[in-house]
Amino acid sequence: MFVITADQVGSRREPDRTGALVADLTEKFGDGLMLPVDQTAGDEVQLVTRSAETALAIVLDTTRTGRWSVGLGVGDIRYPVPDAARKASGSAFIAARDAVGAAKRADGRFALRAAPLTTRVTVADVEPLVRLLVLLRERRTEPGWEVVELVRSGRQQKEAAAILDISPAAVSARLKAAMWRAEEEAVPPLVRLLQELDGEATHTLLE
Repeated sequence: MFVITADQVGSRREPDRTGALVADLTEKFGDGLMLPVDQTAGDEVQLVTRSAETALAIVLDTTRTGRWSVGLGVGDIRYPVPDAARKASGSAFIAARDAVGAAKRADGRFALRAAPLTTRVTVADVEPLVRLLVLLRERRTEPGWEVVELVRSGRQQKEAAAILDISPAAVSARLKAAMWRAEEEAVPPLVRLLQELDGEATHTLLE
């Protein structure tokens, strides 16, 4: 099981963005969540999912703006499952709490923690690789994001060029500078590593 806790950076100085994040994540990922996106303590947002792919996508999406410290916890969840994430408990929630605390001091404002599990993969194997992807995306320019989002939505490079009123060669150059292909190739193996890190957690739920 995967629990993501996001804490707003500089919440005492900045306007409250939790409502907007809850709405955005619900729209993008709501169908892949075990419980609705929840606002917990003040400026924190919490999500629960069984899917490693969804968990990684949420981490990458939430860290993009640099406005959130994001902790990913891996473990189990206590049954019966309540109707809200803030009411739930289990080792995945403890791991997520530890992770978001560590994320506040980490490069990319991301950290991963896991309950003790019988797997060959450890947090030390996975966390640096996810962080590298977060940092790669952090360096992407707005023009790079424009092209990446168009291509990711299914547009051909020629179509993206026409929409942006630039040449196909410029689209190709932006994609290369954005390291889009490297990101696309990195995601599937990272998902597999997270699945292995999760191990038997989803099958050993606390009663």
